[in-house]
Amino acid sequence: MSTFKTVMRRILNLPEPKSDKNAAPAQQQPAAPAPAPVQTPPAPAGLQQWADAAARLQAQDGGPVRATDASAGQQPLPGSPGKPSAGQLPWQIEDENSGTKFAVKVGRGVLWGVVALAAITGIRSWIWTPEPPKPVPTKVDSGPNYPIQEAQAVAARFARAYLTWDDADPQARADALSRDMPKGTDTTTGWNSKGRQEVVVAQPGSVSVLADKRARVRVDVLVKGPASAAQPKQDDKQDDKKTDDKKKDDKPKPSTTKWMGLEVPVVQASGRIVVTGQPGIVGVPASGPSVADPETKPADMAFSQRTRDVIEEFFKKYATGEPDAVAAPGAYIPALPAGMTPGGVRNWSVDEGSGTERVGTAVINWQLGDAELEQTYRVKVARVTSAQGAERWQVSEVHGGLTP
Repeated sequence: MSTFKTVMRRILNLPEPKSDKNAAPAQQQPAAPAPAPVQTPPAPAGLQQWADAAARLQAQDGGPVRATDASAGQQPLPGSPGKPSAGQLPWQIEDENSGTKFAVKVGRGVLWGVVALAAITGIRSWIWTPEPPKPVPTKVDSGPNYPIQEAQAVAARFARAYLTWDDADPQARADALSRDMPKGTDTTTGWNSKGRQEVVVAQPGSVSVLADKRARVRVDVLVKGPASAAQPKQDDKQDDKKTDDKKKDDKPKPSTTKWMGLEVPVVQASGRIVVTGQPGIVGVPASGPSVADPETKPADMAFSQRTRDVIEEFFKKYATGEPDAVAAPGAYIPALPAGMTPGGVRNWSVDEGSGTERVGTAVINWQLGDAELEQTYRVKVARVTSAQGAERWQVSEVHGGLTP
């Protein structure tokens, strides 16, 4: 324990503790007769400074000091208890052993290492601010998504059955409705069992998901039925009235087709979609919303004129089912359906640019029987070089409309 205290005291450079163990017994002893003064030889030259320091310490402690020559050293008066004799130092110089020296060096090294580590860590925290911990994302269990496609299929099938009726077979409509309605629902209500109508097309649209696994599905339906306001066309006057009446009876009644919207309420129950009740007929928009015109790009008129013959030749082959004969190598362009005859290229305009591929807009007139139809295409042409070094432009892609 004393060795540990000594090592720590020397590491921290603390003074040695004072000890009064020898002072108390000396005070209790009777004073001895003062011996005769002894002439003490002067202290060695190397210890002179330590002798002077000892004299100063004795003077501070109140002990009698004999005034002598500095070269002879300080001497206490005879009979002073506990005081060292003349010429002696108040302490004893001892050499430290190797173990103590090693422990002192190791302790100092560890202490300075801790100080250096604390300094480096602190400076690093000033320069590189540690990033705050990233928050852990919270998982939200939203459950399975609503079966949109199944709801559209059920609503379209129901709309076809709901808007189809025939007074000659009313039970067929009821049976068709029962497939998509809850068990026990009266499917004969809502129709007076008269008239005739059929559905040509049923196109499902948007699905509005509501609460409690319910939704509302929009279906656009094209129906064909008798023209309510149309009147049979009167034949010209006939000599035979019976023949005229017979022609009127045999003439089919005029019919008409029209689009109507139907919103169907559905619910997800027992793993499938069912219609919850009567739907409602809604209107169909007469036109779409207003949109901005597509951005027109500047045209390269010189290049457009130079490649116009290439476009005219391509669309002729395109209509006859041989687009590969004039298309660029590696291009795959399916042929048009039979019955289309090109009426000529009305306009061909290539966008400004450069390189081995250019894109332009072609406006073509097509003949479909007696009708003529104008179409717009976006056409990409590529520069092709032959083995002899000849260059020409050929069509590599064709897309309908004014898409980029």
